[in-house]
Formats: sequence, C-alpha cells, structure tokens
Amino acid sequence: MRTFLNLIATVALTLTVTMAHALVPINNVVDQPIVPPAGKVLTAEQVKLSIVRAGAALGWKVVEDKPGVLIATLEIRKHQAIVEIPYSTTKFSITYKSSINLDESNGQIHKAYNGWILNLTKGINTQAALN
Repeated sequence: MRTFLNLIATVALTLTVTMAHALVPINNVVDQPIVPPAGKVLTAEQVKLSIVRAGAALGWKVVEDKPGVLIATLEIRKHQAIVEIPYSTTKFSITYKSSINLDESNGQIHKAYNGWILNLTKGINTQAALN
C-alpha cells in the first residue's frame, strides 16, 4: 500500500512540474514587414539600428554576424536564448538558433521564449517607426 501511495505522489509531482514548465511550439517570425514612419523608406542601416536598439532595451545583446544578419542573445538568470535576425529595408525574421535551460526539444520550448520573441518583434517595429 505504501509503495502504491509513493507511486501516486510521484506521478502527481511529475504532472505538477510538467504543467509548470509547459512547452509550446517555437515561434519563428518570418518576413515581418518593417513599419517605417508614414511616407518614409528606411535604409538597411536604419533597420539594423532599430533591431539593435529594440534588443538592447529588452536585454538582448545584438551583434552582426554578416551583412544583413544579426545574432541576438538573451540571458535571464540560468536561461539563454540565441536567435538569428536576417533583415532588409522592408522586412525582418527572427529564427531560433539555440538555447540553454529552456527545455527545447522537437520544435518545442519553454513558454516564456515566445513571449520574449513577441516583445522583440514589437520593439523592432516601435524603433523602426521612430526613424
């Protein structure tokens, strides 16, 4: 009887931990249009600066990988997310590259990751609109 109760307690604890760290599909942003101020066309450098500024405001470290491609890294406590951000004068994408302690597996990741990506996307468009 005691073994059965231990088994039930273990299963309940496992379900609780699993629910607390729910995994969701990785959200990659693909060809998100840049939203410049009305009647204005941004240069590639202005788009790059919009991405860098948005990232910095949200705690991302953004570095250039090659022309037209940035790598952004976010470190929060013991967690790390790294994304690739290709961009042009009219659009950008944010693609998952790697992570630490975000339980990434088979296209799934900790639910907080998608929130960080959504915030970065919004931040980039906000910065682009200020140019």
